Amino acid sequence: MEREAATDTVVLIHGLWMTPLSWENWVTRYEQRGLKVITPGYPGIQPGTAGVQALRDDPSPLAGLGVTEVFDQLKQVIDALDTKPVVMGHSFGGAFVQLLLDAGYGSAGVSIDGAAVKGVKALPFSEIKATFPVLHNPANKSRAVPITEKEFHYAFTNNLTVEESKAVYDRYSVPVSGRILFQGGFANFTPNATTTYDFANDDRAPLLFISGGNDNILPPAVQRENYEKNAKRSKAITAYKLFDGRSHYTCGEPGWEAVADLALDWALAPIPGGLDQN
Repeated sequence: MEREAATDTVVLIHGLWMTPLSWENWVTRYEQRGLKVITPGYPGIQPGTAGVQALRDDPSPLAGLGVTEVFDQLKQVIDALDTKPVVMGHSFGGAFVQLLLDAGYGSAGVSIDGAAVKGVKALPFSEIKATFPVLHNPANKSRAVPITEKEFHYAFTNNLTVEESKAVYDRYSVPVSGRILFQGGFANFTPNATTTYDFANDDRAPLLFISGGNDNILPPAVQRENYEKNAKRSKAITAYKLFDGRSHYTCGEPGWEAVADLALDWALAPIPGGLDQN
């Protein structure tokens, strides 16, 4: 039997309200470890600061964009690689990691502050509050919906001061595809939902859930339930790590290096179960 080539690539998948630019520090850190790093954007999202400004000026590429369109593009990116990559995602990018692993993609997956796939029922009040500005209006399903500085500070950067949060907001934030948020938020009430996932898939690659203890938009209860459903139903390696006190902006706020290093170290040598808390 031919031995599978060693992983030499990491694919980093951004979440909603963000673009590939949000991974800029992780790209540098992982490249310094000798890995190739790819940060694919959703359809219509360009890389770099130009991509952020373009969506602020004209968010129409996000209007009506759905989970399937993003998932199909991510598959194309991974299909073009010579070896199976480590796949990591933040926020809704974490949900895409699960869907990709379920479909046979990736040597290992890491979901960081990940959004729920269908079947995860945890819905903390802070998550409702953070997503209400979009989900309260059904018409937003076909729109690209901006986020205000105040909403961003609550949902993402609640560990930062208002001034620090504004700097992050100015550099990274873009409108959100209302359709993706509706598809994820109402998946449990939707037959054949686009985020349908097989928790009992024994053949998927190892999967690590990372959560931040002070995350408002996707609190630890969401990742914890997701982890437990996977660990109980699948024989595949599944692990969970809580970084106590960290916000949804855990990939960028002070101390992000510890999150990045643990995610990669685990993905290159996966072990099951709950990891020691920080």
